[in-house]
Amino acid sequence: MKSEMTTAAGQHACGLVLGTNVFGWTADLATSHEILSAYVQGSGNFIDTADSYSFWVDGNEGGESEDTIGQWLKGRNDRDQLIIATKVSHHPKFSGMAPENIMAAVDQSLRRLETDYIDLYYAHFDDPTVPLEDSAQAMSSLVDQGKIRAIGLSNYSAPRVEEWIKIAERDGLHAPIAIEPQYNLMERGIEADIVPLAAGYGLDIYPYYSLAHGFLSGKYRPGNLPQGDRTADAAKYLDERGLSVLAALDDLAQQYRQQPAAVALAWLRGKKGVTAPIASARNLDQLSPLLGALSLTLRDEEMRLLDEASRP
Repeated sequence: MKSEMTTAAGQHACGLVLGTNVFGWTADLATSHEILSAYVQGSGNFIDTADSYSFWVDGNEGGESEDTIGQWLKGRNDRDQLIIATKVSHHPKFSGMAPENIMAAVDQSLRRLETDYIDLYYAHFDDPTVPLEDSAQAMSSLVDQGKIRAIGLSNYSAPRVEEWIKIAERDGLHAPIAIEPQYNLMERGIEADIVPLAAGYGLDIYPYYSLAHGFLSGKYRPGNLPQGDRTADAAKYLDERGLSVLAALDDLAQQYRQQPAAVALAWLRGKKGVTAPIASARNLDQLSPLLGALSLTLRDEEMRLLDEASRP
C-alpha cells in the first residue's frame, strides 16, 4: 500500500511542497520568511530543503536555507503540523554517504533547523564510493534514534533505489518511503523506470524542478529572455516541443484564469504516482500561482492534451 507523509499531528502532506533552494540566494531572509508564512497560510505544510543550499553563492558555505527555515520555525508553535525535509551528501563540508558523514551532517541540520527531528531525510546524491549497505544502515539508525522519521532518496537511479530497498528488507532496516527525482512537462524520463518502481514499492514521488527551471511559468519566450540565474537553464527548452507545451499551457491557463505555472503543477499533481510536486518562489508574486495549483484539477482530456504536447 502506498505510504504518504503525514505530520506529527497526523495531517497528510498537502498537494504542493515548498522548495527552498532560493533561500539565501535569490530570496533574502525577510522575503524568505514572508514566503514561508504565506505558504502555510495558503494551506501548505511541507517544506523541502537541503544542507547544501546554497553553497554555490559567493560568500555562502551551505546551510543558509536551513538556517533561514530554523529562524522562522523558532518563532512558531506549529512545528508538529509541518513536514520538514532536508538532505545529506552534497554539503562541501559533509560530502558523501559514509556513515560517519551522515551522523555528523544530520546533527548540523538539526541545529540549523532548530528542531528536534527531521520528518523526511533524503540521501541527496548516490555515492558509489560507499557500500550501499553502510549508507542504508546509517540512515536507518537515525530513525531508531528519533533524529529523523523517514528516509528518502534523491537523484538515485531506479536500480539503485531497488537495491537499497532490497538491502533494507534483507537486513530488517527502515526502508525509504519517498523518492525525489526531476520530473516535469519537459523532463519525463522517470516515467519509464522510477514511476513504475515507486508504484511497485509504494514510494511517494516528490518531483523537483517541477517548472523546468522556471520555463513552465511562461516568462521565457522567443525574443523575451529575462536576465537571471536560471535563464540559460530555462532557455534550452525554447524549441518546437517547448513552444507546443507553452501554447497548451496558455490555453488552459486562460480557460481556468490561472497562470501557466499553476497548470503545469496541476498536470504533475494529476500524474499517476506523484504525491506532490516541489516548487520554489523567490517572492510572494511567484508564490501565488503555485498556491493556485492546489485548487486546480485538470480533466482527463486536458491531461491528455498536455501529455501529447510534451511527448518527447
